[in-house]
Amino acid sequence: MSRRLRSAVSVANGGTTRAVIYVRISQDRTGAHLGVDRQREDCEALAERNGWDVVEVYVDNDVSAFSGKLRKDYRRMLADLELGTATIVIAWHTDRLHRSPTELEEYIDLSERRGVSTHTCQAGSIDLSSPSGRMTARILGAVARQESEHKGHRVAAARRQKAKAGQWSGGLRPFGWGVPTGETKKKTLKGTDEEIDVPVLDMTKLVPEEGAALAAGTDMILAAGSVKGWARWLAEKGLLSTTGRPITHNAARDLLLRPRNAGIAIYQGEEIGRGLWEPAVPEPKFRAVVAILTDPNRVTTTGSEVKWLGSLIYKCGRPGCKTTVRNTKVGGSGAPSYRCQDNHGGGRNAAVLDAYIQDLLVARLSKPDAVDLLGPAPDGVNVGKLQVESETIRRRLTDLAAMFGSGQISMAQFTEGSDVARAQLDGVTAQLARAAVKDPLVGLVGVKDVQAAWEACELGRQRKVLQALLEVTLRPPRQGRMPDGGYFDYDAVETRWKR
Repeated sequence: MSRRLRSAVSVANGGTTRAVIYVRISQDRTGAHLGVDRQREDCEALAERNGWDVVEVYVDNDVSAFSGKLRKDYRRMLADLELGTATIVIAWHTDRLHRSPTELEEYIDLSERRGVSTHTCQAGSIDLSSPSGRMTARILGAVARQESEHKGHRVAAARRQKAKAGQWSGGLRPFGWGVPTGETKKKTLKGTDEEIDVPVLDMTKLVPEEGAALAAGTDMILAAGSVKGWARWLAEKGLLSTTGRPITHNAARDLLLRPRNAGIAIYQGEEIGRGLWEPAVPEPKFRAVVAILTDPNRVTTTGSEVKWLGSLIYKCGRPGCKTTVRNTKVGGSGAPSYRCQDNHGGGRNAAVLDAYIQDLLVARLSKPDAVDLLGPAPDGVNVGKLQVESETIRRRLTDLAAMFGSGQISMAQFTEGSDVARAQLDGVTAQLARAAVKDPLVGLVGVKDVQAAWEACELGRQRKVLQALLEVTLRPPRQGRMPDGGYFDYDAVETRWKR
């Protein structure tokens, strides 16, 4: 027989007083409901001692009364009390019912209208029909709220202290860090009472293959590579996220933009100093990657990804045409071909043309004087001095926030000072990025096997090398068979070295 049916039968027979039980716990880390189960046992024992008939038990597990989040069973209980389901509410303590003055006043109003009395295991009975009882309830509510606020301040202070000390504050293991110490600790499986041993991780130590991957991704971006290229590289290496899933393009970008990579501690989105963990990349490189990936003028592929070397790079050489060519399919065979974007006819076999251009590039990069092709290092860029200037500006921003918070400066002064400091910081970051960005030719000149090094480069970097070294213009080709016996007119491919 259900509780509601038993209630109806009890009332019809002039039975015992009807009561409901409300239990709640703010945080259930294990998901085992142990906290609410203990509350329920105490409440049921109280009902049994007093001879009350419990017609319903309402449970809000892992929900804070102080946070303002919806407590579904609490709202359901109020609705049922409004309908006359029971005249007694049993709770373990008044702070299980409400920690908000607004909620308490609503509860008092309902109790007065429906003749509901409240009994707790820890604080005794509360008569909300009398002024003294309501005063007691309000005092207990104020105390409970103060305790919640104080706890919130303690937790926030502890987290900030941890962040300042560079300690990991918990949650999912960050990609790159967490080396097993050889020790284990007990963990209760969610929803069960079963305990298992889990390894204890040292969050200050780099996981070798993951740390190397972060360094490789950083260098790839600095050498004109792409985030998509790094995501493919991660997939080819078999590297997954710390949740065991493939690392998507967006996730890969987020990984490269984490200040943690450079050993920078963050609290509530703001940099607060150096962390105690091993950095995966030097700070100048990290700052440069951030400048590159957040540059609004950065060209990224949208929709279909560019899959050919010269697409939108090779120029159309027809008289009067100033556009580039792009890869498409022509003819019944569907062979990939380069065509002008103005669609004035003609096409070049993409595979043949790209192979020809790649041969030219590899041959040039293989010559003894190829090192002379490297672009000059940035003139007058003092990385150390820029780093000091960057830290000074960041401290100034922090000081401005503190002064505004304490009322020493107005909002207008804070805004003006912050705008100036951030503009200066943008300039410093741009200079650091300029110093850290590599010429796309680095790693291709002076190596033993240029062909192998070229083939190891992702397409995005190959395209950057092409743009840096060679201008390719496609003149109108001759028709018919060429002197070499083929049909591709190499003489119609005009090239000019840029360096």
